[in-house]
Amino acid sequence: MGSLSSLTSIINQYGLAAVLGGGGGAGGSGLTATGGVISDYEDSGTFYRAHIFTSSGTFDVTAPGVYGDTVDILSVGGGGAGGWSAQAGSGGGGGGVHYRTSIQASVAPYPVVIGAGGASDGTSTSSPLAPFTAAGGGKAGQGGGQSGSPGASGGGGEHPGSAGGTATGAPGHPQGIDVVSPTPNANGWGSPGAAPGGGYAGDGSGGGGAGGAGLKHSTVNLNPGDGGYGARYSIAYGPTNVISYGGGGSGGVHNGPGNASPSVPAALKGGGGDGGGNGYTSSGTGGPGTNGTAGLGGGGGGTGNLLGASSIAHGGSGTFIVRYQISELTATQKATGGAISYYDGKTIHTFTSSGTFTNTSGSSLSIEYVAVAGGGGGGKHVSYGWGPGGGGAGGVRTNIPGLMPGTTSIPAIGTGAPNAITITIGSGGSGATAPGNGYGSNGTNTTLSGPGPVSVTATYGGGGGGYDGTTQLAGRAGGSGGGSPYSSTPPGGGPAPDLTQGNPGGSGDGSPSFNGAGGGGAGGAGENGNSEGSGGAGSGGIGVQLPATFRDPSSTVGAPGPGGGGYWIAGGGGGGGSYPYGGNATSFSSGGGDGGPYAGGGGGSIYNSDNPLRNALQSTGGGGGAGSLGTYSSTPAGSGGSGIVLIAYPS
Repeated sequence: MGSLSSLTSIINQYGLAAVLGGGGGAGGSGLTATGGVISDYEDSGTFYRAHIFTSSGTFDVTAPGVYGDTVDILSVGGGGAGGWSAQAGSGGGGGGVHYRTSIQASVAPYPVVIGAGGASDGTSTSSPLAPFTAAGGGKAGQGGGQSGSPGASGGGGEHPGSAGGTATGAPGHPQGIDVVSPTPNANGWGSPGAAPGGGYAGDGSGGGGAGGAGLKHSTVNLNPGDGGYGARYSIAYGPTNVISYGGGGSGGVHNGPGNASPSVPAALKGGGGDGGGNGYTSSGTGGPGTNGTAGLGGGGGGTGNLLGASSIAHGGSGTFIVRYQISELTATQKATGGAISYYDGKTIHTFTSSGTFTNTSGSSLSIEYVAVAGGGGGGKHVSYGWGPGGGGAGGVRTNIPGLMPGTTSIPAIGTGAPNAITITIGSGGSGATAPGNGYGSNGTNTTLSGPGPVSVTATYGGGGGGYDGTTQLAGRAGGSGGGSPYSSTPPGGGPAPDLTQGNPGGSGDGSPSFNGAGGGGAGGAGENGNSEGSGGAGSGGIGVQLPATFRDPSSTVGAPGPGGGGYWIAGGGGGGGSYPYGGNATSFSSGGGDGGPYAGGGGGSIYNSDNPLRNALQSTGGGGGAGSLGTYSSTPAGSGGSGIVLIAYPS
């Protein structure tokens, strides 16, 4: 603690509460700040609060801390996309990983920009609070013979005769935990991607990771090259839950076994995606790689045998974490798992990535929960300027009355590991690319599973419809359905078969408008094309606001909604505007309802104009916005947002 005069100054300017702390269940909260997901924990007798940003936002310091005015920061850039070739694709490079301690923080709002993954190079994560930028990872070679792109970690090169992407980050991470990144390197830890190797020609190579270089495929057995290791840090959840960030994507299989089998330990994977398999024969069409994990900055996995550009795996988005000392935790933690915070007499566990909820109290525990699936990606027209549809939001399940039309109960959770609940967070679907399939990809399910019985599935958001060069594709079904383009087959918006967790997408408009519809949201259906007046593309369906239990004013979980309120989730993606003739769209459509973007939904683009807000926000389950043609014909439509699980019980 500082001098007596400094303490007196703090009391005079900000009041005694700034010294004694309070609010949110944590005593003596050090800095008074808001933003991100809150995580309070103990580390070797010292108590900390972390603010975890997986989507862009603001870390707002409103009063100084009684333990000084410095913070520790972990910043991770977005991962690069996986690659493809005539054989099998290679993995993308992980985002740069910066960790520094004792950074000065003044009373001020600090914007945070989270680096995106996506279908190309990852982008950087930055904030004025941090005197450094975590660069994005390089994409793998995308086409036969293309080299991996440089990045904080480089992408893997493709067959034949290419090179791995170079690293602008600092190599040589020693594989310890909480290793401070070197100075003056500006891009964080990073390593190069691998070039194709000899031996079983055609298998993909690995993208570089923050903790090690990508590997060439094996020359002695039938495995592709693994992605480079991630780097491990405890800043988010404390020493009992160390997380690996910035791992490289693994290569796909050409002539190897039916599926890629990376040997990277789970604890070091760093969110890197797996490569695709080969279809079980040397000539069969393989499977796509998996996306890098949202919020961990991992590179995308390489495609399997004979797949093309439309099947590339996206890199995972980055993260930004700020922590500072607080005096104590005055509330009671009765379980482990996720980010743990305290508000209004409740203990809250927030899962933005997969994990395990374990009751450690010694007796059964009744919980409240909200589970949101990953949102669907936006659609795109690959040849013409007709407006495509927005992605549907991920389905929402809960046992709290009033949030959704139905509830899904969970019995009281028994104590100990035999009764632990496994939580799988759904990823957002990729936006459609051009050339490629005009559909947006579906998101994936969010699940809670365990004994008791515990079985909850929030259903993925449906991908937005588009045009694949032959057929007008309707929005896809899901927890909320994707929006449809003009004259889709079948007609109408993507359905939401279970209306207790979401709503259908809208229908595209016919001649002369040709505008696309919005994807469905948890709180309402997607708007039809032309529904916003002459020539308008349909906005995404409105989301829902989290129950009061989860509206901790220190936290910005969820996204803004109508009327300026926060804590909204699962908004549908906006539809796209048509080529400029007839009643064409003249402005972007909104995600999550008119006047947005709301509830995490991405906005739709119009012809020759790309909406910078087309990607849904991570950890909201929002649907991705529809893509544009013309000048932006090669730009993917918006990706859906990853899901989230919130659990609360009395402290």
